[in-house]
Amino acid sequence: MRSVEQQLALVTQAAIAPEPVRIAIAEALGLMCAEEVQATRPLPGFDQAVIDGYAVRAVDIGGERGLGQPQDEPIAQMEASLPVVGEVSAGSQRPLRLQPKQAVRVHTGAPIPTLADAVVPLEWTDRGRKRMTVTRPVRSGEFVRRQGDDIRPGDVAVSSGAILGPAHIGLLAAVGRSKVLVYPRPRMSVISVGHELVDIDRDPGLGQILDVNSYALAAAGRDAGADVHRVGIAAGEPRRLREIVESQMLRSEIIVISGAVGGSGSEEIRRVLADLGQIDTTRVAMHPGSVQGFGLLGEQQIPVFLLPSNPVSALVIFEVFIRPMVRMCLGKRSPHRRTVRARALNRVDSRVDRRGFVRARLMRDAQTQDYLVEALGGANGAPAHLLAGLSEANAMIRIPESAAEVRPGDIVDVMFLSQQQ
Repeated sequence: MRSVEQQLALVTQAAIAPEPVRIAIAEALGLMCAEEVQATRPLPGFDQAVIDGYAVRAVDIGGERGLGQPQDEPIAQMEASLPVVGEVSAGSQRPLRLQPKQAVRVHTGAPIPTLADAVVPLEWTDRGRKRMTVTRPVRSGEFVRRQGDDIRPGDVAVSSGAILGPAHIGLLAAVGRSKVLVYPRPRMSVISVGHELVDIDRDPGLGQILDVNSYALAAAGRDAGADVHRVGIAAGEPRRLREIVESQMLRSEIIVISGAVGGSGSEEIRRVLADLGQIDTTRVAMHPGSVQGFGLLGEQQIPVFLLPSNPVSALVIFEVFIRPMVRMCLGKRSPHRRTVRARALNRVDSRVDRRGFVRARLMRDAQTQDYLVEALGGANGAPAHLLAGLSEANAMIRIPESAAEVRPGDIVDVMFLSQQQ
């Protein structure tokens, strides 16, 4: 029996990063940048006001310091009155030159008139239209955003390897880039096999069940960040199964096949896959989801996962092995879910020599802010294979191989499932 760490090492070593593509920056959020983006223009492109007020020369209102005056010494309070000779709004393209002993009314984001070196906020004046009186002086450079303060031509705006967040997208827009080279989301194909399966738009007859896994696993793939194609049910003779798998090998970096281990159709699918590459079906020291398969198909060595038909087992395997592969393909520095320590509220049965993954509800104590966790599956002897409990879970308890149970009050490791946590 292979350990979880051994199986995870095999999986992560096979992660394939898709070839970089150039896409619109509006679609690049969360992707890894594949180029170094240098600025070709300054940001901002001109001196601009950062607040509504009056553009002035600081020396005209007593804002300049005397020779030798310490920089941290406050400027003396005083009053100065200057004529207001114009007004500049944001977006104005009309150049304006300020003369000594004059003020110009400016709005936030407006270009600063030539010779002006500071902006007096409205709150520090009497808000005069023809003439304004300053009740508090400003220093040279105050409330002015200088040309190139953020970025100068030649500066690196976004580095290669950066995971593009909202600020990166804003920087790309600010330097005039409408497209950027990124590593795209890995393409994942999800296939269900099993003669007993019918799609959800049909009423199952005797001995038939609805195809749950292709929908659940496709959703899990999208949640992880993959570009998912849900193939659905692949039924029919072996030649047809092979055609379906081969077609997905041409369009995918990851293939997930549920019902390919432990069921009646598992032998058939494994025979088909044996002609396409190396697939290893094994037991992993975990529960649920012990029986699973993994291998590489075709010349491109496409990673393929074989999962059991039970939805809970399939989703647990996805969380432990497939999701980290997707996150690695996306260039995430921490491909695994966040884990915290929490105090168990109820008893949970586990199996010695196998690592347990039990769906749970994670919460916090209102007074101590300590994490508390309530097991939803496998608790007090409850069945661990039911899907309804998993839908209520926002976390999974990770039980070590050495433990036969978790008792109320025990401190356990808990993996977040909900993205908002």
